[in-house]
Amino acid sequence: MKLWQKETGSKKEVESFTIGRDPEFDILLAPFDVLGSMAHAQMLSTIGLLTVEENDILQQGLKDIYAEIQKGEFEIAPGVEDVHSQVEFLLTERFGDVGKKLHSGRSRNDQVLVDLKLYYRAAIHELVEESSVLFEQLIELAEKHKDDLMPGYTHTQLAMPSSFGLWFSSFAEGLSEDLGMLKAAFDLANKNPLGSAAGYGSSFPLNRTMTTKLLGFADLHHNVLNAQNSRGKTERTLSFAMAGMAGTLNRMASDVCIFMNQHFAFISFPDDLTTGSSIMPHKKNPDVFELIRAKTNQIQSVPNAVSMILTNTTTGYHRDLQLLKEEIFPALESLKSCLSMSTFILKSIKVKENILSDPFYKHLFSVEVVNDLVLKGIPFRDAYKQVGMDIESGNFNPDQSKLNHSHEGSIGNLNLEEIEKKMKMSIQQFNFKDVEHSIEDLLKKDLM
Repeated sequence: MKLWQKETGSKKEVESFTIGRDPEFDILLAPFDVLGSMAHAQMLSTIGLLTVEENDILQQGLKDIYAEIQKGEFEIAPGVEDVHSQVEFLLTERFGDVGKKLHSGRSRNDQVLVDLKLYYRAAIHELVEESSVLFEQLIELAEKHKDDLMPGYTHTQLAMPSSFGLWFSSFAEGLSEDLGMLKAAFDLANKNPLGSAAGYGSSFPLNRTMTTKLLGFADLHHNVLNAQNSRGKTERTLSFAMAGMAGTLNRMASDVCIFMNQHFAFISFPDDLTTGSSIMPHKKNPDVFELIRAKTNQIQSVPNAVSMILTNTTTGYHRDLQLLKEEIFPALESLKSCLSMSTFILKSIKVKENILSDPFYKHLFSVEVVNDLVLKGIPFRDAYKQVGMDIESGNFNPDQSKLNHSHEGSIGNLNLEEIEKKMKMSIQQFNFKDVEHSIEDLLKKDLM
């Protein structure tokens, strides 16, 4: 029987349609469902809804299930509606009626919400870690290639001298800024909804502050109705955060695909990191970055999908919200893989040297020549006109080895240390250690 079932259930057609793809995503929620239940049981024992002995049984039983999940031995049995049902059924099967008492004081609504918030919190932690690793790789490359010049573009036209150091570190700093939106999503995920039940609280004297501390939440959603309304709001914020980070990766991947082209030939990778053609023996295709480009475009479409699912939903829970998993869960996994693959393949990037010594790129130095004339006392507008006329008449022959960029963030002063400090501060704001310690304490807590 379902958790909500009395005597009769739904027709098979209705059941199949409403359950949808939930089982494949619910497996990911399993460890978090157990953690939420452990905290809930601890709290129930302090308000008299569970005896000390009953709580001891449930705590040990839940720890056993958690261990089974970690070993890959847990599964949602055929015919079982969801992970919450599976956990409760296992407890009831193994320990009898005490398993049926665990659901006192909560609804499946706030149980799902707790699972999701714990899952999102952990997933965001993984994204931050992957971002940090990629960041370090980009900073390392920026330092290594800070003196290797390359063309800079605006409107996809030759513009001014750039450097690989500037190019690599631009994405590094971009990642540090992407963490700002991710922190907003983390803050929403790091609020406890447990005890909000179906959105209208409970007549039991629940201790919501206790479960907040046990699960390492920074705060709780104080208003129980707002707790329910946070489902959707959390996913919307998270989707925009993922889209922002995906946009940074997408721009880098697009650049790589162009710069590998033989007409540019600015960068290259070992043959075993590229793919070939079935009929053209010379081909070395950037398939990895093409897929990163496509996957990050998929991720950037998620905010719209989430917004459309939420359209027309009034205050409180709606079954529509179930479909948010189908958008958010795959996007989280995809973004994580794009970050890790970017790090992996950039370790082997090879940069072409002395690109700007080619006379083909001499027009890139027009601004340098204009600035030199200004420093000699010629008004900027007159200097601009003079250089422009030299270019049009074919008399423009600059010194392509001379560059004087010294201000903060320019090719001569990348500010890599400052960017590293910026990233470090962004990561520290998440306070992941507090969360980890709380979960460790919950799992290690001696039986009462």
